[in-house]
This record gives sequence, structure tokens and C-alpha cells, in this order.
Amino acid sequence: MPSATLPIQIMGILNVTPDSFSDGGQFNSLERALVQAERMLLDGAHWLDIGGESTRPGAKAVSVQEELDRVIPVVERLKSEFKVNISVDTSKPEVMSAAIVAGADMINDVKALREPGALKAVAQGDSLVCLMHMQGEPRTMQEQPYYEDVVNEVKAFLEERVRACETLGIHRNRIYIDPGFGFGKSLRHNYELLQRLQALHELNLPLLIGISRKSMLGAVTGKEVHERLSASVAAATIAAMKGAQILRVHDVAETKDAVQVVAATLTGDC
Repeated sequence: MPSATLPIQIMGILNVTPDSFSDGGQFNSLERALVQAERMLLDGAHWLDIGGESTRPGAKAVSVQEELDRVIPVVERLKSEFKVNISVDTSKPEVMSAAIVAGADMINDVKALREPGALKAVAQGDSLVCLMHMQGEPRTMQEQPYYEDVVNEVKAFLEERVRACETLGIHRNRIYIDPGFGFGKSLRHNYELLQRLQALHELNLPLLIGISRKSMLGAVTGKEVHERLSASVAAATIAAMKGAQILRVHDVAETKDAVQVVAATLTGDC
């Protein structure tokens, strides 16, 4: 089982899109993206996750070329100007291949490499990969999601995708898993996953968790997206206490403070 006392890393979210649910349109130019990236690194981010296509419910699809044009220049500039781990949030094999060539250290795929050619694209490189669970498709995933047992079904799905990776030669030491909070899950499903997060350690793979500012937090607090800082930090703290290795967040500095307290609690190293 991965140890809950392994170093907890923070992944700052950098969406270079006009329509992402929280920061859409804020950083969709190269210079603004670089300024925000530097800010998150100064705040303590270990990773930056670059996304060129929104996966919120109802978002419009973008072409391969448009996503490449949004993402690759940012990856190239960040790798040339900063010492930073870069993750690219994409489901398109063409973008995966180009991102790896540009220096991406991880491919973060909400579809868990299910698009034709995606497994091969990652297998041909040497990057890490994060496999996320999602029921349905991004644009329709919240239309009455149903599970008999959400935790066991998520775990079974991720286990199958890990086997698919291994079949193509992607070794387990390159794989992270993400239960996909908010992706084809009801409010009850999301909180059951968070409550029972330790069950995913049975797969013996590190966990990447993204809960930041999500609707599951707004549903409980009644707060709008940009008012969910406290709830986001609380959720990140719970995930860290339950053994998450990477926390994917919008608010890096505040999450770093929480992670330092979690680490001191788990290790006793103050």
C-alpha cells in the first residue's frame, strides 16, 4: 500500500482555455499563462497541469490543432524558463505525443487512455501518466450517473486501465490514478469516494486528487466557484490525510500551508 507519509506534492492548475469552469479565459494567452505559472511556482507548486480543452459539462469540443496551438507553446516556454514538472491534461493522442516531445513529464487523461491511439502515444514516450475514472463523456457525464457501489466500480475500472497500460509496455512505476471527483458522479457518489479513498490504495499506485472549487463543495457550502477556497483546502486536507500523493488545485499557497500541517501530523517531523 502506498504510504500516507510519502511526500505530498501540489499541482497547480493552469487552464489555457476560454471556457474552463473556474479560470476560463484568465490565462488563455501565452504571456498571461507564464505570469500565472510563475506565481504558482513561487507559491510552492511542484507541478503545473496545462489544459487546452475544458472538460466541464456542456463545454464545446476543440480540434486537435487548436489544442496543440494552446498547449505546446506554453509547455515549451515553461520548460525553457523554469525548473518545473509539467503535466498536460489531454485525451488526444496527437497532443500527448507533441507534449511529451515538448518536455511534458506527465499525461493527465480524464479518459484514462481510452481514445484510439492514446495508449500507444504514451507507451512510445517515457512520461508518467495519470488514469482518471469517468462515467460517460464530459459533456453528458452528469446526466443521472448510477453505480451499485461507486468505490468498487471506480477501483475495478482503474485496475482494468492499468492492465491495458501494462499490456502496451507502460510500467506500473509510470502510473498514477485519479478517482475523478465530479466526473460522472452525483453528490453522494463524490462524498462516498472521499470518505473511502483509502480503498484505492489496494491498487498499490499513487493517487492524484482534484477536488478544487468543484460543485460538490458548492453544493454543501452554498458558495459560488470563486468563494470555495476554504472548502477546497478542507477537501485537499482530507485527501492528503487519506494518502493522496498529488493534489491538483487552483489555490497553491493556501493548499501548501494545509499540506505542511498534514505532513507534520503524519510524520511527526516538525
